[in-house]
Amino acid sequence: MKITLRTCRPDDAETCGQICYRAFKSVSDQHNFPPDFPDVAAAVGLMNFLLSRSDIYSVVAEVDGQVVGSNFLWEYPMIAGIGPITIDPTAQNAAAGRSLMQDVLQRVRDRGFAGVRLVQAAYHSRSLSLYTKLGFDTREPLSLIQGQAIGLEIPGHPVRPAIEADLEACNELCLRVHGHDRGSELLGAIKEGTATLVERAGRVTGYATLVGFFGHAVAENNEDMKALISAARGFAGTGFLLPTRNGELMRWCLANGLRVVQPMTLMSKGLYSEPAGAFLPSIVY
Repeated sequence: MKITLRTCRPDDAETCGQICYRAFKSVSDQHNFPPDFPDVAAAVGLMNFLLSRSDIYSVVAEVDGQVVGSNFLWEYPMIAGIGPITIDPTAQNAAAGRSLMQDVLQRVRDRGFAGVRLVQAAYHSRSLSLYTKLGFDTREPLSLIQGQAIGLEIPGHPVRPAIEADLEACNELCLRVHGHDRGSELLGAIKEGTATLVERAGRVTGYATLVGFFGHAVAENNEDMKALISAARGFAGTGFLLPTRNGELMRWCLANGLRVVQPMTLMSKGLYSEPAGAFLPSIVY
């Protein structure tokens, strides 16, 4: 099959959403995991959101004029994030996925991003193989965590909403933990009213844009991260991503009634620094 690529248009949202739903459901059903989207409407809603953002590049693959897949690149100042990439189950094994990945990676090079990240379902060996062949390195095993809000208070770790005046302190913290800041995401979360932070002795020691699928969090230590997780009124989307190697935080989550939904993998290409603190990545990175 001859594959052609083009920029995604707003009127592609319905088709791309249906493909996204079928693609994720097909893979999760094969491995007996819950689907990423409860229904087609949720996937179409995500597509509409992605296509409304000026900082997200989109591309679709077509065969004989029919859309068979799509991919997205979240263009942040230094590090870009890829996803979701989805291919219609009826068009598998036609190299559409590789073509869509090569397209966004070319844009990464053209735009001069220092690095790029993605998160993949650990049980999906085909995507793991493809991304590895394309130069991505596995950086962190992740666990998707879900459950009811914990509602605890961690003594000495008060949590409050983040405001724009906190940006500098939060960015400095992220720089210490990750080697770069994520200020544009944090500013967006502050404006949307979802960002929170934790303070100790008058210092910002942790923040979260959102404790959920599309949010990230960084903190000096696990107690700060526990405070952020405890203060969340719920875990948006299908849950939040927790580095599985952080055994202490994993045990605390499990002891407080949270559960592991599925394993996932954080992968990167280009600039990456081993985190120097506690962190929760988003589904993008």
